[in-house]
Amino acid sequence: MNSLTKKYLAELVGTFILCFVGAGAIVSDALFHGVGLLAIAVAHGLALSVAVSGTMNISGGHINPAVTIVMLVTGRISLSNAAGYIVSQLVGAIFAGIVVMAIFQAIPGGSEAITATGLGTPMPGIGISISTVLLTEIFLTFILTFAIFSTAVDSRSPQIAGFGIGLTLAASILVGGPISGASLNPARTFGTGLIGGVWSMHWVYWVGPIVGALIAGMFYHYFILERSDR
Repeated sequence: MNSLTKKYLAELVGTFILCFVGAGAIVSDALFHGVGLLAIAVAHGLALSVAVSGTMNISGGHINPAVTIVMLVTGRISLSNAAGYIVSQLVGAIFAGIVVMAIFQAIPGGSEAITATGLGTPMPGIGISISTVLLTEIFLTFILTFAIFSTAVDSRSPQIAGFGIGLTLAASILVGGPISGASLNPARTFGTGLIGGVWSMHWVYWVGPIVGALIAGMFYHYFILERSDR
């Protein structure tokens, strides 16, 4: 198996881990009456920490189409490889949605929990406007991407990339979960949205994360990174 195929598989599996644990935590919380937003945030954060740590030395640990796009724009990945990464991420997310659906449909009350949560798909809070959801996704993805560049891209960074990035996602969900669902990742919304048939404001979960990632990544690349890291 060549190295490029290994990178694609790493992105597929890493995105599967994030989406399976994240969506599963939301559905499980609804079904078993868990501790709510805190548990969901921690589950996402831990899953992303594991996914990034496990794939960083193989693929760079993008696990997010928005991250791949900013790495493309800043010259860290070729266009063809970026396309392969994004396809792999979306496939991993779809597979996660299929598995979450299969598991919880087999549990009494699971179908109701799936319906109530949209299969764990990040969705806007009741009464939240499109502009508010979009701005929330932009700003929170800016923070997440800044954490990625500062802990994983910058050669001066401490070796805490997976841990730091996971903590950032968990904190972002605590802030934005009730507002936008705090997806910060087009694949996270796409996989369970496709399998669960949830398309509420779906475009926002592509535009918001991509815009936020581009602003943060380009800012860090041009104004904070040392020239040797560009």
